[in-house]
Amino acid sequence: MTGRVLLVFRLVVGDVRRHPGPAAMLVLSVAVASAVLSLGMSLPGVTERLYLHTRAATAGPDVVALAPDDSPVATSALTSLVDAPGVAATSRPYKQFWATLTPRGRPEVRVVVLGVDRKPGPIDRPLMVSGEWVSPGGVVVEKGFATAVDLRVGDQVAIAGRSYPIVGIGVTAARMAYPGAMMGGPGNGPSDRAGLVWMNEPDTRALAASDLPRTSIIYLRMHDPAATSKYMISYHETRNSAGGFVGDSFVNSFTWQFIANEDGRHLRDSQPIMIIGGWLLSFLAVAGMSTLAAGRAAGQVRRVGLLKVIGATPGLIAVVLLTEYLILAVLADALGLVVAHVLAPSIINPSGSLLADGAGLSGMVILMTTIVAVGVAILTVLGPAVRAVRSDAVTTLSAGSRRPEYLVMLSRVAALLPTPLLLGLRLIARRPGRAVLHLCGTAATAIGLTVLLMVESQPEQGWDFGGVVLADLANDQSRHLLMGVSAALIALSVVNTLTMTWTTAMESRATMAIARTLGATPGQITWGLSVAQLLPTLPGALAGIPAGLFLNWFFGPPDPPEMHTEWLFLVPLVLMLGTALLTALPARALARRSVAETLNAETA
Repeated sequence: MTGRVLLVFRLVVGDVRRHPGPAAMLVLSVAVASAVLSLGMSLPGVTERLYLHTRAATAGPDVVALAPDDSPVATSALTSLVDAPGVAATSRPYKQFWATLTPRGRPEVRVVVLGVDRKPGPIDRPLMVSGEWVSPGGVVVEKGFATAVDLRVGDQVAIAGRSYPIVGIGVTAARMAYPGAMMGGPGNGPSDRAGLVWMNEPDTRALAASDLPRTSIIYLRMHDPAATSKYMISYHETRNSAGGFVGDSFVNSFTWQFIANEDGRHLRDSQPIMIIGGWLLSFLAVAGMSTLAAGRAAGQVRRVGLLKVIGATPGLIAVVLLTEYLILAVLADALGLVVAHVLAPSIINPSGSLLADGAGLSGMVILMTTIVAVGVAILTVLGPAVRAVRSDAVTTLSAGSRRPEYLVMLSRVAALLPTPLLLGLRLIARRPGRAVLHLCGTAATAIGLTVLLMVESQPEQGWDFGGVVLADLANDQSRHLLMGVSAALIALSVVNTLTMTWTTAMESRATMAIARTLGATPGQITWGLSVAQLLPTLPGALAGIPAGLFLNWFFGPPDPPEMHTEWLFLVPLVLMLGTALLTALPARALARRSVAETLNAETA
């Protein structure tokens, strides 16, 4: 048994050493597809997992309740919540102010300033990721907001006209992720985008003396954290039956489930981009690997013949052929998973407001992507392996080739065509499956380019922070991921085009040499090989445009702004031009080869 394993290993290593280029392209294709697909499969539910992790690390509240001011009536309404159904404990009421923050040398931005104690209470203990908790005369800035405005520990900022140093940067689960710090908004009105700043409560007296809008806030701990809906129903529908008022004060409550759901809005547009992009990349990987396997079919068949001559069984031969692709696919999958693990924190936590310690790939995601990679390898090599194993040893070692049969009428019609078009059509006719693969691969690339153009043609809508417009994280996240997926599609499409052209050129050396003996010029040979790739490219590019428009309509915003669709005409033009340029080099290399050398090599 050990000898068989060692034999298979040596045969696989020897074959990879003889053909490093195809092995490298296989690894590249599968790694890119695995990375994108694993990231896409990791997005569902990831925000809730990160929120729960942050909530556990910061003793996050089960319910956050706000009253519209800091009057005694509002404070009484909040403290009375300790008697609400299901409430186990409450924090003391805190005051928060709607103010502006001015970083040194930059415009002011809107913030929520929360007055807190020097020592956090049992409910909501923000975790410091840098620096220390609030101190007299110093403030702490929420991490997502600090990242967006480029604030660091030690920076000086002005809040409502007074200067304060930043002593720490922290995270909390008691608010929506940046920029949702306002929650209910001043007076429980519409909320605006704002950052969160913690300040020592005695320092907020200057804010209290001003005419800034303010609210009171309290944190609730429930007997059953999962049963917050019972609190919302019994309290807000029974005790707040008069329009949500308790006495003269309006109380607005937010459950932790609501906060987690709101945090996930940043990823809702990213999930379909990554998952659909992953499947498109997987298809391109299959197309490229199939071409590689077909291009090496002749060499593999001869190799099988030699193994049969020395006494190898069909089972051993099948294992040798399959093992190489399986090993390369697993290695590529591992590489893709490593890349995905490195990129995951920045993709699944774009605001930076949550702890990303749990941002790694789950075991189920790793298992599913590995299954996909192994399935891709098996689908790629299964056909050539079965044909090689079933072939006779004498036949596999002979140099004869099968004579293709053509319809007389079709040959007469083809004879009227220009020579490059004639050669290209004959190459497609002999390998229709490869032409279909190239067509579908081009369509996949056209889908990505179409969606990218449609998204990029929409005006960028930032978040208004009170005179300063900052980037919309959800929109930027979708654009960046879409550009990354499109770049990966283009890269794999380039690899596949080069692979298909070179494989077709190598397989048709004898045919092209005979054509040259009949009067075809090297230029016509070059154009003939290019035509064999250009003809499937055009319908593929045209088919990808409506498919991309449908995906953009189905997953895009319900009321998108008017877009300039005339740019879509660039998609087939760019793909056709790119294909022509990519096919020119390998086609020209073959066309410059000596006819006598080619024919002697084929008959050797």
